[in-house]
Amino acid sequence: MSSSAATGPRRLGRPGHDSASVLAVAVRVFNERGYDGTSMEDLARALGLSKSAIYHHVSGKQELLRRSLDRALDALFAVTEEEPARTGPAVDRLEHVLRGSVRVLVAELPHVTLLLRVRGNTEVEREALRRRRAFDRFVAELVRRGVEEGDVRPDIDPALTSRLLFGMVNSIAEWYRPGGRTGTEQLVAGATTLAFAGLRRG
Repeated sequence: MSSSAATGPRRLGRPGHDSASVLAVAVRVFNERGYDGTSMEDLARALGLSKSAIYHHVSGKQELLRRSLDRALDALFAVTEEEPARTGPAVDRLEHVLRGSVRVLVAELPHVTLLLRVRGNTEVEREALRRRRAFDRFVAELVRRGVEEGDVRPDIDPALTSRLLFGMVNSIAEWYRPGGRTGTEQLVAGATTLAFAGLRRG
């Protein structure tokens, strides 16, 4: 066995940085400065690396943006694939998706924050917005089915209900800070109670 095989996978780039840490720092800078307002020089400065060292990990800042947005969206869509989101009364499935979305927001806060700020200025952003719209349609369909099943009040348009529900969830990204007084499950319970106390019929 060779010495490299014995010591495990080779770390790329300078000591102290790998692809995950480069992405984490890049997303922080994107959120602070805006994606369009961030240059590769800004990222190199924040990382304490040369630009060439960053290119050892990624092809450029657009790849970093794509990785971040995919991470947030993949986590959200994973919630829609869970069994409680696929079976049972639509209102219960909707509640599961809302609960899961709050948990995703907390777990992937920097990436979800970046997702909420994209405006479609690049093809990467436009693809992310297309996926967001697909998620919105999934939620709106659950609301519509909940109305048909008699569990959701029928006096609000399903698409509007979806936007209002997830407008509330998305607003958490603007004020929530990890390590504060409010924990994840408190957020989940609070959002669910506020939403479904007014949403369930009767």
